[in-house]
Amino acid sequence: MRIGGFVPCSLNDFPGRIAAVVFTQSCNWRCPYCHNPALVYPEQFTAPIPVADVLARIEARRGKIDGVVVTGGEPTLQPGLAAFLGKVKRLGLATKLDTNGSRPAVVQALLASGLVDLVAMDLKASWARYAVAVGVSTDVAAVQETMAILAASGIPHHFRTTRWPGFSDHDEAEIARLIRGSTHSWQEYRQGPSQA
Repeated sequence: MRIGGFVPCSLNDFPGRIAAVVFTQSCNWRCPYCHNPALVYPEQFTAPIPVADVLARIEARRGKIDGVVVTGGEPTLQPGLAAFLGKVKRLGLATKLDTNGSRPAVVQALLASGLVDLVAMDLKASWARYAVAVGVSTDVAAVQETMAILAASGIPHHFRTTRWPGFSDHDEAEIARLIRGSTHSWQEYRQGPSQA
């Protein structure tokens, strides 16, 4: 697993918990408004932090944290994700996964294995404008499948949407319709390094 960043303590990323945050490198999308380009574009990657070092730092913080968030980039691209989450769970810590929802089979497998306690999933735009929002041609049906998996899972989950430049009233209305009955938050766009 390629880890590009580690925050030992966060009060904001895992609702109701004090958590460490692990940032994975690589993403299958190229959102033009991305706030973490150093985790998306390989030419901006730093040398990955060894997984063993991150796990040792997490273990050393037991009693000070009660959860670990794995975010990105897009964590479901990481072949070592399940093994990493399993090791975190064996430390007695809760786990949260942040995902773009593009890999439903991975999300399904993690949930079925009991490796994730909370999932936060981004919804980028109305379905017709998803490719515009994510910067590449994408399989909208896969994102829809992940939404359905979460809805049927019984696992706590949350959707979130950033009002990015070009986000339309139609996008907002469509997303509001899609998430009816689910927890959802709107996030305001903040200019990141790639837009400066």
